[in-house]
Amino acid sequence: MFRVTIRGAFEELGEDDREALRSAVDSVQVGFTAAGTFTCDRSLSAFTFRCEVPAEPEDGEQEATERAIAALTAHGYPHRVLRIGVTDMRHIKIRRKAPRR
Repeated sequence: MFRVTIRGAFEELGEDDREALRSAVDSVQVGFTAAGTFTCDRSLSAFTFRCEVPAEPEDGEQEATERAIAALTAHGYPHRVLRIGVTDMRHIKIRRKAPRR
């Protein structure tokens, strides 16, 4: 599993797009989902898009980035990408606390 964070800027949003984004951002919990979630400022100029991408054993960051950009593009809002961060969850180690004695 990959978690991809895309930071970007909206470009030339129409009023219908602005209303749809405002209602979506107000009603959505922040988190990583397959369809992706937006967080953005009230002026709707900058955004953060979080997406969870399934990983096959041979997949790398490039494939995860491409799938996340496809998910972002599927939302249909004109945008430009400023920065992309990819975390390969297969390499995350969880340290469990030792039981208390």
